[in-house]
Amino acid sequence: MKTGQFNHDIFHNNKNYIYNSFSNKFIAIDATILDLFKALRTEEDIQDLSGYHPTFYQSLYKNGFIVEKDVDEVDKVRTLSKQIDSDETHYSLIVNPTMNCNFKCWYCYESHVKGSKMNNETVTKTCLLINNIITTKKELKTFHISWFGGEPLMYYKEVIAPIMAFADKICKEYGVEFDTQFTTNGFLFTDEMIEELKAYTVNGFQITLDGNKASHDTVRYVNAKRGSYDVIMQNVKKLCENNFSVGIRVNFTNDNLDDFEEVYKDLQKIDVEKRDYASIAFHKVWQVVEDAQTTERVNELIRKVKELGFAAHEGAVPDNVKHSCYADKINNATINYNGDVFKCTARDFSGGSKEGVLKDNGEINWNDKFEERMNIKFKNKPCLSCSILPLCNGGCSQHALENKDKDYCVYDFDENQKKEIVRKKLIRIAG
Repeated sequence: MKTGQFNHDIFHNNKNYIYNSFSNKFIAIDATILDLFKALRTEEDIQDLSGYHPTFYQSLYKNGFIVEKDVDEVDKVRTLSKQIDSDETHYSLIVNPTMNCNFKCWYCYESHVKGSKMNNETVTKTCLLINNIITTKKELKTFHISWFGGEPLMYYKEVIAPIMAFADKICKEYGVEFDTQFTTNGFLFTDEMIEELKAYTVNGFQITLDGNKASHDTVRYVNAKRGSYDVIMQNVKKLCENNFSVGIRVNFTNDNLDDFEEVYKDLQKIDVEKRDYASIAFHKVWQVVEDAQTTERVNELIRKVKELGFAAHEGAVPDNVKHSCYADKINNATINYNGDVFKCTARDFSGGSKEGVLKDNGEINWNDKFEERMNIKFKNKPCLSCSILPLCNGGCSQHALENKDKDYCVYDFDENQKKEIVRKKLIRIAG
């Protein structure tokens, strides 16, 4: 026997915990037992533990803290990753109706293309692609479309409505579950649109706020005289009232956090019984350097939001093997408005970055960049000896591609940052 590669110990809320990032198991232990755990350095130490504390020994073995000597733990992660990323029971399609937007937020990484719009020919080819997916993938059980861009609702009637209707119809014919989701700034909803969407299984809408009305309207505005905050908050309320899930993404900077107190009053306009439909997540704008004081301010906001009856959390805790990025998966494609095909949506959609082209018959002609992406994982040497490999996995395939042929670490080789990931995971579980 040997101790696992993916073990951690952490102190939280006056309790000691040990954690294994592959089994995803936390065990609360007292200080004396923690000392026993830390003393397990050799095979003989583990054998001795089985004699004088068999209950603890069995718990460690059952939960992956100690493993058979010949077990290749990295290979177990690799096998699980491949199994998940090659899943044939689900297909996720991302569609960009446009790369234009009605806002011009200063931090947006997208290159907006004025006048861009998916034409009828590409709408038809996208429907043919969906037909090919549903009719040929015999193991398929679920099919999902995410609407992205640009602001996708700019062309709801011309692009979204026909593709969504086609997908829904053919999925019903073949017994495949269909659902959809929107990443939108939330400004362009109409009552008619909301009513039409009730016919579909809509997983949710991600809508962004940038602080209170004053702060938000300096970032997300229609023109110099017209902001967007009031309309967006009204639409969030309407969506919740109509039983749609809304994920409110709060993009924070060091300047707008103090303003969020004023947002509480607006959130309370959502009826108490409908607040389950709204969740709030705090995400730092990528240019912001977050320190301990900022983290505590965000945590305080989260506590207050929860008191109002909303779900709330600070961003996402990585789980990049069991819940890998959509772009890591075989059964995923992003169709740009012009028929270019991509995997990752978190980078630019320039022609030089495309990984394929949507053909007239609805098939995707993938290029070498696609093949490279799908084979890029587990090639970064520092990851293979890292204790949070099952959580981080070197980031996503895009991280790996951008750091090809060099040693890298998503967390800058900082063990404190890695420990913080484990702490946040514990908070999610234990509170």
